[in-house]
Amino acid sequence: MTPQPTAGPDGTGGPERNGRPEDAAGTVETVFRMEFPRVIAGVTRIVRDVGIAEELAQDALVAALEQWPRDGVPDNPGAWLMTTARNRAVDLVRRRETYARKLAEIGRDAATVTAPPEVPADPDDIDDDLLRLVFTACHPALSAEARTALTLRLLGGLTTAEIARAFLVPEPTVAQRIVRAKRTLARRNVAFEVPYGPDREARLGSVLDVIYLIFNEGYAATAGDDWLRPALCEDALRLARVLSGLMPKEPEVHGLTALLELQASRTAARTGPDGAPVLLKDQNRARWNRLLIGRGVAALARADAVASGPPGPYALQAAIAACHAHAYRYEETDWPRIAALYGLLAARTPSPVVELNRAVAVSMAEGPEAALPLVDALTEVPALRDYHLLPSVRGDLLARLGRTDEAREEFLRAARLAGNARERELLLRRAEDLGG
Repeated sequence: MTPQPTAGPDGTGGPERNGRPEDAAGTVETVFRMEFPRVIAGVTRIVRDVGIAEELAQDALVAALEQWPRDGVPDNPGAWLMTTARNRAVDLVRRRETYARKLAEIGRDAATVTAPPEVPADPDDIDDDLLRLVFTACHPALSAEARTALTLRLLGGLTTAEIARAFLVPEPTVAQRIVRAKRTLARRNVAFEVPYGPDREARLGSVLDVIYLIFNEGYAATAGDDWLRPALCEDALRLARVLSGLMPKEPEVHGLTALLELQASRTAARTGPDGAPVLLKDQNRARWNRLLIGRGVAALARADAVASGPPGPYALQAAIAACHAHAYRYEETDWPRIAALYGLLAARTPSPVVELNRAVAVSMAEGPEAALPLVDALTEVPALRDYHLLPSVRGDLLARLGRTDEAREEFLRAARLAGNARERELLLRRAEDLGG
């Protein structure tokens, strides 16, 4: 008869005796990073407070750091962490004076709470809780900065220091944003649930926007010395993939996932050996990741398959990215289709930035003389007054029209407005290449 593992201290399987205790600390960190969002989601279901849930998850981490090096790594480390944190959550609920009220809120009777299962009876329960956590972290009661920081903390598993480094802000600033976000959610008694109807549609947009913002900050950093921050792109892409698995019938979720997969496919070609940006037309497309392109195309097909109406903004952007991905050479790019897709995007979500991108596509499809009036009309838009890409695009159009002196001034102006050092160097180099 095969011997069965003895029960561990928290009801999970016994320690893995084949592992070396000295390796346990590293295993704890790796497992905790992977399981952190699910543990918080599962515990939040009990305590109804993401701040307290995070503290209990950290308590489980401390317990693992104490026990795993001594006893060995459990057979199922993720379940061990979940069970430990859930047991502590139950103990906390018991100690509260509002015990009975809390039990009523979460729909559990005393017998259920006294003996929580090692893992939920229905495996989908974990995913349901994770989806609730996504919508909680991106609640509209929070500012965009707070949503981003809280999402990276609870769902990305990043430390406060890592978030601060990623967005080039002081660590105390990030810490304050996260603390205030948790307090706001607790003070407003935000329900730990996935909203439905119009509220769900509105909240889903916020969720997708936060993930997209995280990716964009990694894909083209707004400030600092590095143009790319691949770790942020990876975190956003992972969140998008998780969300697409949790919400398979939402076309815009698949649209965003497709967009990020396709954009991420170019990462290796977007910088040179020295870290300097490489423009799209100069990129070595052999370095584009065909696996990610395939994943992006598949996600876009899923978005089309589940859509009941016209494509949403993220699906349209993904379709534009797919046009670039399908072109093995820059000269093969289907610019007329890209310009048409930008026209649809502008009609769906009017934006001066979308209009600027449409002008670029028009310049490639019809020539710079057709696009320059479109760009000139945007120079009066207040929102683009300090947007460095506006003079950059205008400089490119003027250079192609042979108006080199004006183009050089536009590139210099763009360089003055650019917050990223690498991008500033590129713009200055383009101005220098025009002579004068």
